[in-house]
Amino acid sequence: MSRQNRRLSRASRYGAYVDGPDPLAPPVDLSEALEAIGEDVMAGYSPDHALQEFLRRGGADQRGLDDLARRVAEKRRELMQKHNLDGTLAEVKELLDRAVLEERKQLARDVDLDDGDRALAELTLDNLPPSPAAAVSELSGYDWQSSQAREDYERIKDLLGRELLDQRFAGMKNALENATDADREAVNEMLDDLNGLLEKRQQGVDTQQDFDDFMAKHGEHFPENPSNLDELLDTMAQRSAAAQRMLNSMTPEQRQELMQMSAQAFGSPQLMEALDRLDGNLQSLRPGEDWGGSTPMDGEQGVGLGDGTGVFQDLADLDALAEQLAQSYRGSNLDDVDLDALSRQLGDEASVDLRTLKELEKALRDSGVVQRGTDGALRLTPKAMRQLGKALLRDVAESMSGRQGQRDTRHAGAAGERSGATREWAFGDTEPWDVTRTVTNAVVRTVGEGGTAASIARDGVRLQIGDVEVQETEDRTQACVALLVDTSFSMAMDGRWVPMKRTALALHTLISTRFRGDALELIAFGRHAESMQIEELTALDAQYAKGTNLHHALLLANRHFRKHPNAQPVLLIVTDGEPTSHLESSGEVFFSYPPHPVTIALSVRELEASMRLGAKTTFFRLGEDPGLARFIDQMARKVDGTVVAPELDDLGVAVVESYLGSRRGGTGGGAGFDGGFGGWPGRGFWAG
Repeated sequence: MSRQNRRLSRASRYGAYVDGPDPLAPPVDLSEALEAIGEDVMAGYSPDHALQEFLRRGGADQRGLDDLARRVAEKRRELMQKHNLDGTLAEVKELLDRAVLEERKQLARDVDLDDGDRALAELTLDNLPPSPAAAVSELSGYDWQSSQAREDYERIKDLLGRELLDQRFAGMKNALENATDADREAVNEMLDDLNGLLEKRQQGVDTQQDFDDFMAKHGEHFPENPSNLDELLDTMAQRSAAAQRMLNSMTPEQRQELMQMSAQAFGSPQLMEALDRLDGNLQSLRPGEDWGGSTPMDGEQGVGLGDGTGVFQDLADLDALAEQLAQSYRGSNLDDVDLDALSRQLGDEASVDLRTLKELEKALRDSGVVQRGTDGALRLTPKAMRQLGKALLRDVAESMSGRQGQRDTRHAGAAGERSGATREWAFGDTEPWDVTRTVTNAVVRTVGEGGTAASIARDGVRLQIGDVEVQETEDRTQACVALLVDTSFSMAMDGRWVPMKRTALALHTLISTRFRGDALELIAFGRHAESMQIEELTALDAQYAKGTNLHHALLLANRHFRKHPNAQPVLLIVTDGEPTSHLESSGEVFFSYPPHPVTIALSVRELEASMRLGAKTTFFRLGEDPGLARFIDQMARKVDGTVVAPELDDLGVAVVESYLGSRRGGTGGGAGFDGGFGGWPGRGFWAG
C-alpha cells in the first residue's frame, strides 16, 4: 500500500496556529460559564444579562470582552499621547532652513557674484517671513545660487505633493519618491480618471465596465484590489475622512500653514485642485463617514500627513472596536466585532480570544443550556437547571464528606430496596450488579470495536469496568417535603438572597435525582406566600415589599402535607425575621411591625397543625437578631422541632443534612449530628 504522507516534503513548515482557536485544543468547558451565569441569574439578573456579563468578565483561563476593550482603550490613549500633527510642517521647516543656510554659504563664498545681486539675495533671505508656508511661497521665484539649496527647496514641493497623495492613497509617499515628471503626470491622469468615474456614479450612469477599465489602467495605485466601485469608494472614503479629521484636529495656525503650502505641491496648484475635487466627490457619495470629527494629539513624535492619516484610521478602528466590544446597543452580538480590525490593532492573539468567546457562546446555545423564548428573551433551560443543581449538590456533598470524614456514595435511597433503575458502577459502590445490563454493554462495546456474532459465540466477551452497571436502591419510606424560604426585603438587603436560592436548588436536585418518590414543595414567603417551581424561584428578582408572612406559607405547606397522607412530612423553614404579616379570612394581607399578637398566634396555630400532621420541623435561623432567636426557639419548643443557626456558606449543607436526617427517622439533624452542627466548631451551632 502506498503511503503518500510517509515523509514530509522540504517545503513543509511548522508555526503558530493563528487563524482561530487551536484545532487540537479540547472543547470549550461550559461548566465554569454555566456556574457563573447561574449565580448571576439567582442574584436577580436575566439570563441575557448574565450571559453578557460572563462574556465581558471571561473565565479563569479565558480573557473576556472587558479585557479586550481595556487593551483597545490603552492603545488609543497611547496613540494620542505619542504623536503630534506637525510632522510635515516640521520637515518642511527643516528643509527650508537647510536650503537658506546653504544659499547663505554660497553667497558668502561666490567671489564672482555681482555685489548688487549678492546684496539683493541676502536682503531677500534676511526678510523671509517667519511662517514656513509664506517663506516657501515667497521663494517660489527666487534665483538660487546654490545647487544644494535649490535641490532642498524642490524637495519641499515634492514632499508636499507626496504627503498630500499619501493622505488619500496609502503608500503613495514612498512610491513617488524620486519620481519623474512622467510619474507625476501619470498620477494627475489617474486623479482625473478617478474623479470622472466618481462623477459618473453621482449621475447614476457608471457601469462595471467603466470600473474594470479604470482598474486595468490604474490598478497599481490600489493594492487593496477592489472588485467594484463600491469597494473602492468605501476604502477611499474612510481614508479621506481620516485625513479630514486630522486636518480638523490641527491648530488654526497649523491648518493655515498647511493650506498655504498645499498650492506649492509639485510646483503647481493642479494637484491640490484634483484632490479637492476628489474629496468633494467622496463626501457626496459617502456622507455617512465621520468628516467633522477631531482628536487632539499632544505627544512628542511628529507625524506627516500620510502617516497621520493612518493614525486617524487606527483611531477610527479603535473607536469602532470599543463600541462593538461594549455590546451596549440593541441587537448587539459578538458577530458584530470586526475580527480583521481586532487582529490588526491588537494582534492575532486577541482575535483568537474573541473567536473562543464566540465559540463558547454558540456552545451554550447549542448545548441546550440557554434558549430564546417566544418573547425574544433568553432563559435557562431545565437541562441547565439540572446541571446547576448537580454542581451545587456536589459542593454540598464535598462539604459534608470533607467535614465528617464521609464520601458521596450517591445512594438513591437509604434502606436498600431496589428502585428498578441502574447506573454505571463507581469506585466504592456496594449495590448488586445488574448482570443483564452489564453483559449487554459488553456485547455492544465488542461489536462497536469490530467484533462479530461469530467471534462472540466462539470467544465470548470480556467485561471491562465501564460495562458494569449496578442496581439503584431507594428508601422504603416516602417523604413529603415543604421548603419554606423567606423572600422578604431583609433577605435581599443582607446578602442572603443567592445562598437561599442555592440551597433550594441543591435540595430540589437531590430529591429529583436521588429520592424521586419524595414530594417537594418550594414555598416563597414575603408579604404573601406562593408555591413556585424551581425555575421560578431561581429567576426571582429581589423583593422589596416589607413583610414576612410565615402564616400564609404554613397554610400552603399543610395543604401539601394533606395531599400526601402516606408520606412522612418534613418541614424546613429558612428565615431571617419574625412574622410581620398574616392572611386574613377575606384573603387580604395584614402587615404590622413590630409583629402583631394576632400574626404570631395565627403562625403558631398553623405550625401546631403541621405537628399534628406528623411533620418534623427544622428552623434555619439567619442573622443574629436576639428577638428572632427568642421567637424561633419558642416556636421550635412548641412543636418539638429543631433550630439551626448556620453561617451562609453552610446553609445548603445544613438543609440537606436536616432533610436526610428526617428521612432516616432522626430529629432533623441528619446522620452524624451528635448535639452539634455536624461537629463543626465555629461554623454554626444547634440551638434550643
